[in-house]
Amino acid sequence: MASPRSAAASGNRALSKAKSAKQDEFYTQLSDIENELRHYRDQLRGKVVLCNCDDPYESNFFRYFALNFNALGLKKLIATCYDGSSIAGGRLPLFEIEGLKPDCKQPYAVEITNVPDVNGDGAIDLTDVELLLKSDGNVSHTLKGDGEYGAGDFRSAECIEFLKQADVVV
Repeated sequence: MASPRSAAASGNRALSKAKSAKQDEFYTQLSDIENELRHYRDQLRGKVVLCNCDDPYESNFFRYFALNFNALGLKKLIATCYDGSSIAGGRLPLFEIEGLKPDCKQPYAVEITNVPDVNGDGAIDLTDVELLLKSDGNVSHTLKGDGEYGAGDFRSAECIEFLKQADVVV
């Protein structure tokens, strides 16, 4: 078993390596999200959740809300990805959205209102979400931005419209 001191040193090395590589994207663990949000199930029922500037292909928050969409009783899940995201499609290149660039570097929004067990395996999983986004089951579209703010920027008019729909912003 590694000592706490060696574990800390290992963590520091990983952070230093990420700093020198200019890779500053660190993600909240799915288990941490589950542990915290289990306390808010009643408050989330019937709500619209917005994961603003949170690439659904990378985000464990999106994953949590998509996988638990029915159990939480969500009304809608919206996620946006901004123009120039350095991480878009990098960590979880799960699937392609119709009409988007194959490298998923284009800004886009995903709106989910229904997550049935499409593949019939008895559980809601990312395969079900993948199948929905490849079909007409939910909405995905590119973002364009406006004269002042780039596509997917949380200050852009189209992202402000998503914000107006949202009950909860994550």
